[in-house]
Amino acid sequence: MGHDDWAGKTVLVLGLGDTGLSCVRFLAEAGARLRGADTRAAPPALGAVLEAAPGIRVDLGAFRPEILAGVDAVAASPGLALREPVLREALARGVEIVGDVEIFGREVARSSPGARVIGITGTNGKSTVTAMAGEMARAAGLSTVVAGNIGLPVLDALREARAAGMPQAWVIELSSYQLETTASLALDAAAMLNLSQDHLDRYDSMAEYAAAKARIFRRCGTRVVNRDDPWSLGMAAGRTASFGLGAPAGEGEWGIAGGMLLEGREPIVAADELPVAGLHNAANALAAHALCRACGMPREPLARALRDFRGLPHRVQRVAQARGVAFYDDSKGTNVGATVAALAGMRETVVLIAGGDGKGQDFSPLAGPVRERARAVVLIGRDG
Repeated sequence: MGHDDWAGKTVLVLGLGDTGLSCVRFLAEAGARLRGADTRAAPPALGAVLEAAPGIRVDLGAFRPEILAGVDAVAASPGLALREPVLREALARGVEIVGDVEIFGREVARSSPGARVIGITGTNGKSTVTAMAGEMARAAGLSTVVAGNIGLPVLDALREARAAGMPQAWVIELSSYQLETTASLALDAAAMLNLSQDHLDRYDSMAEYAAAKARIFRRCGTRVVNRDDPWSLGMAAGRTASFGLGAPAGEGEWGIAGGMLLEGREPIVAADELPVAGLHNAANALAAHALCRACGMPREPLARALRDFRGLPHRVQRVAQARGVAFYDDSKGTNVGATVAALAGMRETVVLIAGGDGKGQDFSPLAGPVRERARAVVLIGRDG
């Protein structure tokens, strides 16, 4: 469905948070007849939902099958798993289930077919690679919008772009949750960066988690995979580029040799020229560069953008120094793999403060890096 195809359709928006609100705004402008539902008694975005769609009927509290009566489609927030009983019932009734990214993909294909669209997923590094690729595309002279799981919902970004002029490039961060309800998104290039234990409170196995991530490649021009990650490498098929921390073997491979980031045998930048520290950020830079090169962007401005990239907040971000001690904020590192990568990137021994909700993860992979890099560990939170 394009924008006009939603007109007159009855769409139930499940979940009235930021993503649900973005769906309501977009679909209301598209002429859909809207209903909304949320399990919370007072969803934080409820006032904005009622303002965006004054005629919307909203059901609050536990989802009941009755809310599906007369519905043509369900726009489900990514926080709702497809095993949710009301979504299972919708599927049983033949009601289409979409997410905001699916709606976005259909509309961009219809209204902006010439735009380059880049997608990034993976357990760790998604936001950094997305931000890097966005800066690189801009440096290459393309008007660019960065959106998705990185912060700005894709449908809000699309509405803003309509008003300001559609961009030449979209760079979209995609979570596994978003990909579960995405089938039509056509990507010029897409990366699956890595897979480590996370969200095992949602998925029954790593294989199920990987299958959700692999949906990014359903309609993709060039796949970008990580040679150092078996889950990512196992998704290589068709036109594929790869990146890794070892030396590239030839064309279509990105890597590091002699302290230099390389595209095949062509130098990109020296590793010590990157303002962001750590080998994991060198890998992020290689992935972003591979994505942009797959879209035909020239080398020189991409290298310049990498030299200028300062990183994102809360991702191994140096925030203070006192009495010879440097303090780093890595509060976005919410899984074991992210913490392993952060520790590996530190040049000196650390005092690690960690804890929170373990989400069913196995913490044993932390043992080696902690033994090698940490002088002490302070454990906090429920699973600390």
